[in-house]
Formats: sequence, structure tokens, C-alpha cells
Amino acid sequence: MTPQGLRLQRMRTARNLVSVALSMAATLFGLFWLIWILWTTATKGFAALKWDLIFKMTPPPGADGGLANALFGSLLMSVVAILLGTPIGIAAGTYLAEYVNRHRIGAVIRFVNDILLSAPSIVLGLFVYELVVRQMGHFSGWAGAIALAFIVLPVVVRTTDEMLQLVPSQMREAALALGVPQWKVTVQVLFRAALPGITTGVLLALARISGETAPLLFTALNNQYWNADLSAPMASVPAVIFQYAMSPYESWHALAWAGAFVVTMFVLLLSLLSRAILSRNKVNHD
Repeated sequence: MTPQGLRLQRMRTARNLVSVALSMAATLFGLFWLIWILWTTATKGFAALKWDLIFKMTPPPGADGGLANALFGSLLMSVVAILLGTPIGIAAGTYLAEYVNRHRIGAVIRFVNDILLSAPSIVLGLFVYELVVRQMGHFSGWAGAIALAFIVLPVVVRTTDEMLQLVPSQMREAALALGVPQWKVTVQVLFRAALPGITTGVLLALARISGETAPLLFTALNNQYWNADLSAPMASVPAVIFQYAMSPYESWHALAWAGAFVVTMFVLLLSLLSRAILSRNKVNHD
């Protein structure tokens, strides 16, 4: 090898080492803060866990209590949001993947969906506040569920679109060659093949909305008492964490840490479940 070639090789090796070192440093920097946050949440939250957490209402200052009404409110609004956003998201994703995949309108819809996907949740909360809360004249669980559904929608659209595009075209052609109508091909063939991926997208959307605070402050607000009526203000774990963490009371701080720990574990379990579904589907295909 010529001297010039050796010099170029050494320069490339040096650049590669610098790039690897910087990448490792950035990874370790991010992991350090992530582990610190998780460790703090786990230690302080686990210490505050007790049975009253799921059996008692959020307490007034200086009293003992739990997060029963907040847990129920978060669960109810999240389920309603999934029920609202999932069918629309699957229908939109199917339209993108099967009907306008290579058309300009499909590119425009995907671009708008990406904007909605990356939009700050507080903006969606303000939008629903103007759209629902001001028209109704009061805060409500319905408004909170609609705000969360706007967060669910783009995630399900993107996931459905990508999962259907991964289905081999030979499956479509074989079904159509047998004279099966297009809608039956989509429902009975494509959806079955893409179901694990779509389910994973729905679970990830649920994990994302379970910790959202900003849109709920503008829509559902909060409620210190038990409430199963979606037409009235409704408590949620993120809103209670926000309120109690900013209070001067130690008992409220403990409940805030316990709520943060519960939400973190819930998101972790949903993430693991979605990974397990994808892994199992990959093994079955292999």
C-alpha cells in the first residue's frame, strides 16, 4: 500500500474511533439520566405504595387517602379514547395502504398525519377545549377522552399503514385471483396477517396517553370525588400527580410519587406486551 493510502486508512480509522466514542458517550449520557429517573421513581413510588391507594379517594390536605377515583378516571377515559381513535385510525391506515398508497393524496395524508403525530399534546388539549369544553360550558370526561383520542389516532394510522404494506402482495393477488371482493381481501386476509402489528400500535398508543397531563388539564380538569359520569369533570392520575407534586404537603407528595410509579409500571408492561406480540409473530412467520 502506498504512503498516501496508509495515511487515508489511518485517518478513516481515527474518524471511526472518534465516531464510536462519541456515540457511546451520548448513549451512556442518555442512559444515565434515564436510569436515574427510573430509580428515583421506583424508590420513592414503591415506598409510598399501600392498599389505600386503590380503595380510597384523593384526600384533602392533611388527611390520608388514595388514588381510587383518579385511577378509575384515567382507565375510563383511556378506554373511551382507544374505542374512539382505533376504528378511525385503522380505517384511515387501510385507505392509505390499499387505495392511495402510490397517489399524491396518500402522500399528503401521511404528511398531515405525521404533523398530528408530532404535535404537542397541549395544543390538542387547547383544540378540544375550544371544540368541546367551550361549547358544553364545562369540563368533562368526554372532552378528556376526545383529546386523548386525537393522540391515539395518528399512532394507529401510522402503524396500520405500515403493517399492511408489509403484507406480501402475493397474498392480495392470490385472493383476488380467486374472485374474492376487495373488501373481503382486506378484512379476511390482510387484517389477519397484520393483526399483531396493529395490536402493537394500539398498545403503544394506550401507553402514550396513559401519562398525558396537559390535554386533560384543559378538558377533564380534575375531580376530588368518585365520578363515573363522563359528562362531568373527572379525575386522572396525571392531573393528580401534577397537582400533588406542586403542593407543600408531604402526604400529597407521597401520593404523587405512588401515582408516577403506577403509571411508569403500566407503560412498561404495555411496552413489554407489545414487544412480546411482535416477537411471537416474527417467530411464527419464520
